[in-house]
Amino acid sequence: QVQLVESGGGLVQAGGSMSLSCSASGGTFSGYSMGWFRQTPGNEREFVATINRGGDLALYADSVKGRFTISRDNAKGTVYRQMNGLKPEDTAVYHCARGRFSRTGRRPGEYDLWGRGTQVTVSS
Repeated sequence: QVQLVESGGGLVQAGGSMSLSCSASGGTFSGYSMGWFRQTPGNEREFVATINRGGDLALYADSVKGRFTISRDNAKGTVYRQMNGLKPEDTAVYHCARGRFSRTGRRPGEYDLWGRGTQVTVSS
């Protein structure tokens, strides 16, 4: 059974940078789009970024555009996200997810496999 495992996360000061990665165990996600979502207590899961199967098309939420970068290495079965210029409002649990299709998507319903998430806390 394929599982997604996020790594990275932790505490960082506002304006700082952090990298997250997501790997698949028990399988691969090379044929699918991948996405990152974030969630804070009491709120719905929010789209952050997505990348298509080939890694040549990425979409970002307006709130992170220009600050976050998503990339993937299909040979290593890993998706990365580089976050720069972090703000306190970026504090959340970040989840990676595997898309149902090869194309990108912004809605949680377009993803069928989710990691458990990793906490990112940005202090002011």
